[in-house]
Amino acid sequence: MLTRPQIRYCLDQIAEMFPDAHCELVHRNPFELLIAVVLSAQCTDALVNKVTKHLFEKYKTPEDYIAVPLEELEQDIRSIGLYRNKAKNIQKLCALLIEQYGGQVPNDRDELMKLPGVGRKTANVVASVAFGVPAIAVDTHVERVSKRLGFCRWKDSVLEVEEALMRKIPKEEWSITHHRIIFFGRYHCKAQAPKCEVCPLLELCREGKKRMRGRNESAARAD
Repeated sequence: MLTRPQIRYCLDQIAEMFPDAHCELVHRNPFELLIAVVLSAQCTDALVNKVTKHLFEKYKTPEDYIAVPLEELEQDIRSIGLYRNKAKNIQKLCALLIEQYGGQVPNDRDELMKLPGVGRKTANVVASVAFGVPAIAVDTHVERVSKRLGFCRWKDSVLEVEEALMRKIPKEEWSITHHRIIFFGRYHCKAQAPKCEVCPLLELCREGKKRMRGRNESAARAD
């Protein structure tokens, strides 16, 4: 695993590459962000934004979501994966927001996690982006990059990845680092075709060096 100075170097390089990293889910308030993050599970932000463009015109409050039959909401989000389950959870969480939180989205991660369909990652994103609470949400990009670079161990669970990053990154940088690592994973260190050959972190990256060795050996065999 990388040392703290090496991790610092990686974070600074990633910050240079993606200085404007931010949450790409389009929203106007904490409630819209919550709905968007629930919809984004196992789905791209781009597709969610396409759906919410119309969804957020039709539904503006928790009351709006529970005023329609479940089937109608399902149809409105049908192009999103797991849409039936997500529609059910959205109606349940809206009912809970009205009953227990006066229709407002709570700003506390533990309270957010009591809402149907809201796991730790979703709660971290909402707390961080909507309310400025320092948090690192571990999605597939953050997990992949952290393991490839050696910020944590290969065998670490999602929670262990989060805890490792929280230990090794200054608290005041948690939220921005979360966005930067996502951009790095989404646009550079991709799952299928990482850009190892032009990566400024190649010398520190165990996975990258292994991949480049494999490519060089393949090229040599082809010759």
